[in-house]
Amino acid sequence: MPATDQRLEIAMGKMLRIGVTVAALVVLAGGILYILQAKGPIPDYSHFHGAPTADEHVGSISAGALRLESKSLIEFGILLLIATPILRVLFGVVGLSLLKDWLYAAVSAIVLTVLLLSFFTRR
Repeated sequence: MPATDQRLEIAMGKMLRIGVTVAALVVLAGGILYILQAKGPIPDYSHFHGAPTADEHVGSISAGALRLESKSLIEFGILLLIATPILRVLFGVVGLSLLKDWLYAAVSAIVLTVLLLSFFTRR
């Protein structure tokens, strides 16, 4: 494996570790805030009551996370966790294109397209 390929793999590995670590820390911070901000009576779990629908817009989740709303922070951490492998594939497309490895860059671009389509088209 040439040195440039190895450097690309090491950079991708670091990016994945950093992404997962940041996402976990954001979810942890949201969980701690959720516990600290919990008020009201202890819920009765003997009967199931459906939860309200989750916020589905990235903008409102981000705005809530900036206001340090615990549930929004948890949702934002999960979005970061979802974004990490997508960014890894994007990084692969760019890195392999810079290395002029057109076959693997094309395969990575196809994978990125499928990931983005599946993420943005709720099918």
